[in-house]
Amino acid sequence: MKICDICPRQCNIERKDSAEEKGALGFCQMPLLPHVARAGLHFWEEPCISGTRGSGTVFFSGCNLRCVFCQNYEISYLNKGKELTVTELRALYEKLIKQGAHNINLVTPTHYLDAVLASLDEPLSVPVVYNTGTYENIASLKKLKGKVQVYLPDLKYCSGTLSKRYSHADDYFAVATAAIKEMYAQTGPYVLDKDGIMQSGTIIRHLILPGQVEDSKRVMDWVCENFKPGEVMFSLMHQYIPCGKAAEFPEINRKLTSREYKKAEDYLLSSAIEDGFIQEEDSADSQFIPDFDYTGL
Repeated sequence: MKICDICPRQCNIERKDSAEEKGALGFCQMPLLPHVARAGLHFWEEPCISGTRGSGTVFFSGCNLRCVFCQNYEISYLNKGKELTVTELRALYEKLIKQGAHNINLVTPTHYLDAVLASLDEPLSVPVVYNTGTYENIASLKKLKGKVQVYLPDLKYCSGTLSKRYSHADDYFAVATAAIKEMYAQTGPYVLDKDGIMQSGTIIRHLILPGQVEDSKRVMDWVCENFKPGEVMFSLMHQYIPCGKAAEFPEINRKLTSREYKKAEDYLLSSAIEDGFIQEEDSADSQFIPDFDYTGL
């Protein structure tokens, strides 16, 4: 066991090593050994991540945000997953690389930082992507320097009211923006190979929520104010559908309207952001949510 202070929750509890042991769990509700619900080639990330052969995604169970609308509710709230040793986790990476993965994509890995670091003691032959909700400690991120080549952070909200209501974190914006600056400090301006696959860099993602286009505009404003063209990419995401506990929050218990998305898209296209991606309306469909059926384990 160790006193856990990995993330901004600062639970400071003696977090147990394994689900089989007796002991304490913090906000993430997971032990220190990683739990994984799926590992496979994923083709629905940004084109420079998925490419033609797929991104080698490892979906970790548990989360230090547990957003009420999470599309991965089955693993972020219900904690479905299989416990792995560090050796088994490393073997998953190698298996995905043999299958042709352009990269190893660690999805929601923050609360397993120690195991992730140990699994990356030896460099991989492909870039490592750190795919996060971005509620991160700077001290923890600094430990990843040189081990992670690509950061894929969400920037979910500017509003503390929204982040408290939907992600239990009223300090989210300050924490996430500081984390993104640290990520960029580590990776520098993004680099693509000759096939358009990202080798290093940062892609900031933002999922538009129903009724919250103005907050989305503020997110884009922050990106414009802090990064120049050619430094980071920005991904404006249309894929929101009511999931998880969204039915308990009537204002977000619906899809985006076409008008809402067009407002956000028009704002992006008129901004100084030049590098990135937008999603088609048909991306808001449950068929794009992976099955957490222990594939690849």
